[in-house]
Amino acid sequence: MRKIAVFTSGGDAPGMNALIRAVVRGALSKGIEVYGVLGGYSGMIEGNMLKLGKKETANLISLGGTVLKTSRSKEFMQKGGRAAAAEKLKDYGIEGIIACGGDGTFHGAHDIWLEHQIPIVGTPGTIDNDLYGTDYTIGFDTAINTAAEAIDKIRDTADSHGRVFIVEVMGRHAGFIAMDVGISAGAEFIAVPETVTNLDQLYQRILTQGKQQRTIVIVGEGDEVGGANTFAQILKERYEIDAKVTILGHIQRGGSPTVRDRVLASRLGVAAVDALLAGKTDVMVGEINSEIVYTPLEETWTKRKPINDYLILLADILT
Repeated sequence: MRKIAVFTSGGDAPGMNALIRAVVRGALSKGIEVYGVLGGYSGMIEGNMLKLGKKETANLISLGGTVLKTSRSKEFMQKGGRAAAAEKLKDYGIEGIIACGGDGTFHGAHDIWLEHQIPIVGTPGTIDNDLYGTDYTIGFDTAINTAAEAIDKIRDTADSHGRVFIVEVMGRHAGFIAMDVGISAGAEFIAVPETVTNLDQLYQRILTQGKQQRTIVIVGEGDEVGGANTFAQILKERYEIDAKVTILGHIQRGGSPTVRDRVLASRLGVAAVDALLAGKTDVMVGEINSEIVYTPLEETWTKRKPINDYLILLADILT
């Protein structure tokens, strides 16, 4: 291969810039030119690409977000959009692609390989940590540290006023953020999509706090009961308990990546280049038990990544 492209797509995640830097420097070490696609799949359709070198990727490793920008392209979901993107890639002489994103990104990557046979390797960039085939995704560690820091501050107010605080964290379909943050912040109750939420149990835990009722409740946004506002409404209507709601939202996606995310992104970026050169395609490069592994893209979303059963047990023991 002489020319490859790298792009970021879907929700941004801290560490994406570190991955871009690693892809560029890993490729340059093998004598390969790298083009960055600006704006995800939309930029690919438009042929919006920029040649990247060491100068363009200098000082990226500590930056949050993605300098290549990102988008969610409805046009790329259609065959015509993917065909247009494939033509633009061929115009630039691109012989392989490295994609960084989550399951939506990988759906598109899988389709463009099937339809146009352009070699493509995925790298897991999402704070939700919900992709099968890797222990951790790029951005997860930063997100949980950001959330934990915020909840530590909320606890100060909860202690001072003796109030129930319900904090909603991200995780549309998976409770990895909620579980890790809840345990690390000493929450009295953690609600995640992987378990059935028992609101009577939550009420009993609030009662054990005495008259002050100081309680921190962590809710993953994908919980079957609903989000933090729904929890607060039920507590008020069913148990006559007033609760304060904090939705951390997109603050969890921003900020400088942690050391762990920088190292993971750097390792996976170089590994993705090596995978393309080895002839691998339609796979995600991940890390399991500190080893690089390759998982077919389709399996990253068809196979469910479970939360460790021991963490669920541990959360109950500690609360």
